Amino acid sequence: MPRKESLTPEPAFRRSVMAIAAHPDDIEFTMAGTLCLLKHAGWEVHYMNISNGDIGSATMTRAETARVRLKEAEAACALAGFHHHKPITDDMGIRYVPEQVARVTSAIRSARPSIILTHSPHDYHEDHENACTVAVAVAFVKSMKNADCVPKRKPYFEDVVVYHAMPHGLRDGLGKLQRSELWVDIASTIDMKKSMLSCHASQKEWLDVTQGMDSYLETAVEICSAMGKMSGKYRLAEGWRRHNPLGFAANLDWDPLRDALRNKSVIDKKYQAWLNA
Repeated sequence: MPRKESLTPEPAFRRSVMAIAAHPDDIEFTMAGTLCLLKHAGWEVHYMNISNGDIGSATMTRAETARVRLKEAEAACALAGFHHHKPITDDMGIRYVPEQVARVTSAIRSARPSIILTHSPHDYHEDHENACTVAVAVAFVKSMKNADCVPKRKPYFEDVVVYHAMPHGLRDGLGKLQRSELWVDIASTIDMKKSMLSCHASQKEWLDVTQGMDSYLETAVEICSAMGKMSGKYRLAEGWRRHNPLGFAANLDWDPLRDALRNKSVIDKKYQAWLNA
């Protein structure tokens, strides 16, 4: 929703953010620059890949791949000082089903974030879209006493705002170029983003073989450079769109990501005009 002045006071909130993505290295590709900025601003950062990434190898077995990719994700989190939450299913197994929603609900109730970062609702990969759906669902039921939660954790009642990253390649599943509501300047955190990506050594080989990414890190930087150009202001950027806050936050104008990174972000007026068209 377009940002505007409001007489409604900002809700009480915890400086906690949770990134919920599909596979190991998705957070690094799409969200790490913004997460590092929040970390520097004093926020507690939580990191969860729903899938273990077990298909992502041309040489290892599925079990070996899952073990390696878990260690890589844990190493990236340790490097950045993030809290790691373990995956709950296999590649191509992410589904909007009660069992998975219950387990991710437990993770979010543990982290109690005020901001959730997740994938675009429309992306090139079904796992990304399904992870997004699960992330939105758990944000909605976080405070519902009767919602399934495995393992059991107490509900929490602070408001939360969900933000969607740009899709991989900046285009949706039909190839339509996407814009963002909020562009975040990540020039100061690009080195950490690259270092986190470098922890995922198994994926460089895999993406070279399957998707023609001759340079894993350069591809990530090129995507951020393209978003920087779209912002009209920054050299390197990550882009974010707020999910409709109805049912998630009492103040529909509350924009905690923008508020936290006000000196490192800019609103995209073209996107806001499109929302109101």
